[in-house]
Amino acid sequence: MSTLPLEKPPEKFSHWLLGIALAVLAWFAAYSQLTALADWIVNTLGLSRQTHFGAAVHFFFFDTPKVLLLLTGIVFVMGIVQTFFAPERTRALLSGKRVGVGNLLAATLGIVTPFCSCSAVPLFIGFLSAGVPLGVTFSFLISAPMVNEVALVLLFGMFGWKVAALYLAMGLLVAIVAGFVIGKLKMERYLEDWVQKLQAGQVGPHVGEAMNWVERFEAGWGHVKEIVGKVWPYILLGIGLGAAIHGYVPEDFMASFMGRDVWWAVPAAVVLGVPMYTNAAGIIPIVEALIGKGAALGTVLAFMMAVIALSAPEMIILRKALKPTLIATFAGVVATGILLVGYVFNAVL
Repeated sequence: MSTLPLEKPPEKFSHWLLGIALAVLAWFAAYSQLTALADWIVNTLGLSRQTHFGAAVHFFFFDTPKVLLLLTGIVFVMGIVQTFFAPERTRALLSGKRVGVGNLLAATLGIVTPFCSCSAVPLFIGFLSAGVPLGVTFSFLISAPMVNEVALVLLFGMFGWKVAALYLAMGLLVAIVAGFVIGKLKMERYLEDWVQKLQAGQVGPHVGEAMNWVERFEAGWGHVKEIVGKVWPYILLGIGLGAAIHGYVPEDFMASFMGRDVWWAVPAAVVLGVPMYTNAAGIIPIVEALIGKGAALGTVLAFMMAVIALSAPEMIILRKALKPTLIATFAGVVATGILLVGYVFNAVL
């Protein structure tokens, strides 16, 4: 007498549920202790956060596990979600029937996700792997670090509601238009091959109706191994670069030209901001210090946008998923938008 195999062994399903529950608890526990971990490492090494080197070490051991935790969690969830939606269906859902609707939704989502540029990359890659259109994902990637509630609240507290509102409007405009332009350029061919395969549904199953939950969990875990396994060295390299320059901001030098009424002040501020790396909360005090030293508001905000939306560490991490041509296009389109923002602020305020 033969027996039919069970489609979903109950014990295997319960094992997955238990494992996921424990992993979620461990994830939140680890995420809540990132500052304590970085503090402990700095203290163990006999360093002080008041020194450039101590600040760099603390930054590295705080941001590296944070980005890896975000990447792992988001990619696992997106891997499961992907089993319910074929790439074509996801594209249709988030592209919007009207031009730019998807870009508007993605940019708006960025406002409520207070990520720095490197932390936003995991969700960006997750969107790509789920078949979200390229231009829409870029609208999120630009908006998330640049226009979030942390930046807006701090700007409101320091400069008033008019500056915060104008920053919100201009930042959203940059994110929406830049994503729209990149989408219109049809640059999907400049995604790395492994990302193109994920977008096309060539890695793992995508027929959600016929899959049980064990298969969905397995697909999510396979997603983690596929993406995290490829990206983590670039995360280490990118955050390492960010840590190396973190804490060193030559305020006196920057204020010396940011307050001058010359056309090249805004481009110079953008170029100077790209190698640096911090989030909105970290850059706002620097913005306040530069304004106090006489720098023009538009020039300083252009510098701020470049720091948090076009950081060199972000570009290094993105390199694993995007080819140089697409990275250069992204940087060029966003930099152009930031330049316009700087000139507009200087003209109207």
